[in-house]
Parts: sequence; C-alpha cells; structure tokens
Amino acid sequence: MPCHSVTRRASLMASSGKAPANAAASSGYELPWVEKYRPQSLDHVVGNIDTIERLKVIAKDGNCPHIIISGLPGIGKTTSIHCLAHQLLGDAYKEGVLELNASDERGIDVVRNKIKAFAQKKVTLPPGRHKIVILDEADSMTGGAQQALRRTMEIYSNTTRFCLACNMSNKIIEPIQSRCAILRYAKLRDTEILKRLLEICEMEKVEYNDDGLTALIFTCEGDMRQAINNLQSTHSGFGFVSGENVFKVCDQPHPVIVQSMIRLCLKGDIDAAMEKLNELWEQGYSAVDIVVTIFRVTKTFDELPEYLKLEFIKEIGFTHMRILEGVGTIIQLGGLLARLCKMNMQPTLFQV
Repeated sequence: MPCHSVTRRASLMASSGKAPANAAASSGYELPWVEKYRPQSLDHVVGNIDTIERLKVIAKDGNCPHIIISGLPGIGKTTSIHCLAHQLLGDAYKEGVLELNASDERGIDVVRNKIKAFAQKKVTLPPGRHKIVILDEADSMTGGAQQALRRTMEIYSNTTRFCLACNMSNKIIEPIQSRCAILRYAKLRDTEILKRLLEICEMEKVEYNDDGLTALIFTCEGDMRQAINNLQSTHSGFGFVSGENVFKVCDQPHPVIVQSMIRLCLKGDIDAAMEKLNELWEQGYSAVDIVVTIFRVTKTFDELPEYLKLEFIKEIGFTHMRILEGVGTIIQLGGLLARLCKMNMQPTLFQV
C-alpha cells in the first residue's frame, strides 16, 4: 500500500509538471532577489562601464592576467569575476574554478595545500584557457598566507590565474599587487541603482511610489546589494514600497526629521532643534546613526549656502570623530547643534 501511494504521488507530480524542487518554491520558499537577479554575463553588470569593457576584452581574447578588483561592498566585484570565469571557461567552469572567501579557512596551510593541489590538478579546458582561483575578500587574508601565495602565483602562472576581490587594495601586499592588473570599481551612481530597482519592481510586480525608491537609494549609499535586499524586505513586510515603510525596515533616523533639525539650526532656534534631537534619541537611535544621517542630509541640502555647508560639515566631522572615540552621548550631539546654531547668529549676541 505505501508503494502505491508513493507511485501515485510521483505520477501526480509528473502530471502537474512540477518537480519536487519546485514544490518548495510553490510552498512559499523564494530565492533572495540578490541571487535571483544576479547578472550572468558581463553585459548585465551595472555601472563601472570602462572597467567592465576591459574585462570584456579579456574574456574575448581569452588571455586572462592575474586580477585584483577593489571597491566598496555591493558594487559587483565578485559578480564580475564569476561572469568573466563563465565566459572564459564555459561548461568547464565547475572543474576549472576554485573559489575561497573570508568564511573559508585561508591560512598558510590552505594556500600550501588546497590552492597548490588545485593548481597542480589536470583539467580539460577550452584551448588557450587557464584554471581560475577566485579569492573573495582577499584583504582579510593574513600576511603569512599572502606571502605564501606570491610564490604559488609565480610557479603555476602557465596553468592557473588568480582573481582577487577586495575592499581596499592597500591591504594586499606589494609583491602580489605588482603581479596583478588592478581594476578599481567606483561607487554606483543613483541613476544606475534606480534603473535596476525599476527593472526588479516590474518583474516582481512590486507596488511602489517615488518616495519609496528615493528612500531606498538614500539608505543604500551606492550599494546595489543592500538596495535590492531593502526592496525585498519592504515588499515582503508591507506589500508597498513607500518612504516611511523603507525607513521602518532599514531603521535609520528619518531624513525629514533631520532636515527640519538643520533648518532650525539655520534659524538659530536651539530649543526646537534639541526637541527634534530628543525625539530621535528616544526612538533608540545611537549617536553614530544620528550624526551619520545629519552628515548625509547636510551634504545634499540645497537650502544651505555653500560656505555654510562647508562649515557645517567640518563641525559634523569633528563630532563624528569624538563619537567614534567613545563619547557617544546626547551631550555631544547637543553641543554639535549649539555650534551649528551659533554660526548663523550675530557675534555681538555672545559678547558679555
């Protein structure tokens, strides 16, 4: 009897055209949109057009040098390397690529054993192609491991190429940098992120308004991964992407409150500005959250004259430094607001 029920279930699945893997998807399981919409070729990678063009030339010629790609998180470094490896190796990608990132053990032993063993391994690849070792977040490798890597790169350079992705290329030792072509990725522009978000909204039938998209771009700071994650979280949690919903999900001080605080500082109204600050403080935001949002709002605030904006940013910078040194109290933030108010008041008022 159990045998019949299993057979019947299998035939039902076959007749409905669904494999068991798809059954999970239909029961509510969904891929993160970051993975679902990850570019599969260099043509689909957003931004950094000049650098991507260089990678396309490498993919076309097939002669891949050792590469270091450096830049901020979430702007497509690892994705670019994967796309390049796919275009170079095609169907041999699985056998011809070894990927290690910061979550893997990457001490000297791994470089000496695992990477060396992969470099020595014989693999059938398209003619003129090389095996590829992808080291993600390479700037977190220990100095010893990097020293061990430099010799491995030299010995096996005729069969294996190394692609390193890192946030700061200066954390990679000089001998490795001199063996590699260094490509630098800039922060993605707002228009580039907006275009991608609109494409995803259309494909996923996401309801949104302009404030919601503006808030997503404001909170992500040029990080495409964070923008897409925030979009999915807001859509899943609220069903509608509005500015207010985005800030609830991202849990950052609302820039509208911060804008009104800066306007009050322009008028020299310290009492009302302190009320706004207390409102944010009582919502549980830390001093770092508040001062970073004040900075980001100030630098794009059109109502401030240029010379005053520079003075504001200088004071915000000093306060940020003190907070990072450990003095993250409301008194520090109150002192900042007092100094900002003082800039727009008559000096004669302070003469005793």
